[in-house]
Amino acid sequence: MSTPTATRRRAFTWAPTRTYVQAAVILIWCLLPFYWMIVTAFRDVGYTFDPTPFFTHVTFDNFATVFDESLGNHFARNLLNSLIVAGLTTVISLLVGVFAAYALARLKFRFKEMVLGFVLGASMFPGVALITPLFQLFTNLGWMGSYQALIIPSISFSLPLAVYTLTSFFREMPWELEEAARIDGCTQGQAFRKIILPLAAPATFTTAILTFIGAWNEFLIANQLSSDATKTVTVAIASFAGAQPHQEPYTAVMAAGTVVTIPLVILVLIFQKKIVAGLTAGAVK
Repeated sequence: MSTPTATRRRAFTWAPTRTYVQAAVILIWCLLPFYWMIVTAFRDVGYTFDPTPFFTHVTFDNFATVFDESLGNHFARNLLNSLIVAGLTTVISLLVGVFAAYALARLKFRFKEMVLGFVLGASMFPGVALITPLFQLFTNLGWMGSYQALIIPSISFSLPLAVYTLTSFFREMPWELEEAARIDGCTQGQAFRKIILPLAAPATFTTAILTFIGAWNEFLIANQLSSDATKTVTVAIASFAGAQPHQEPYTAVMAAGTVVTIPLVILVLIFQKKIVAGLTAGAVK
């Protein structure tokens, strides 16, 4: 018969072990496709379907194929197009989202909750239902295939996310700090700029990352509204041409996917440090 002390000891040792096992399973489940993409990207074309789970027949030819314009691929330009679309979408969404979220969280006006509900409703609207009206609208405006045709719809989907995320953060913020700044002689704009924005740095950087990743990975609208000059990387990968005709270039597609993923990984690593630094910035001051 086990004593209460032994039972508590077994429970104490099993709890962290169970947590580590669950975390390892989730980590492997999420990273395994990414790992297989990298393995295939560095594998020779003749061994595309080799089931070996390790790096074998390593070659860099797939990456050369990705950037080989003689095959009809313009991947460097597609990367620049994605950077322009995702970057402008992120900047505009944050500029508008910060002020809109501050107003929804701080100011008192009628139908405020209804406005926030409309913002959430806009983020849930299916993008496929907007393709036809957007196509007609941008055709009439002469914007088909332009950057505006890609950026404006991306903003319409990323802005509600930015507003909702920042609104939730602003509501939890101690407004006594802003009131103290007003007592010390700051205007409402100065208090917002010097007190609120530094405190909102963690939420701002987190929202920027989510917005940029969403715009960077967007495919449906870009596939229908872009041209050869403004084609983004997601659309380019879907219509990728390899070195061999009438053959699906799996290894080249995996190499292109690896190249596309690298900026996102670097972006998250860079902004992670700023998020952690922003957690303690401004509160003591």
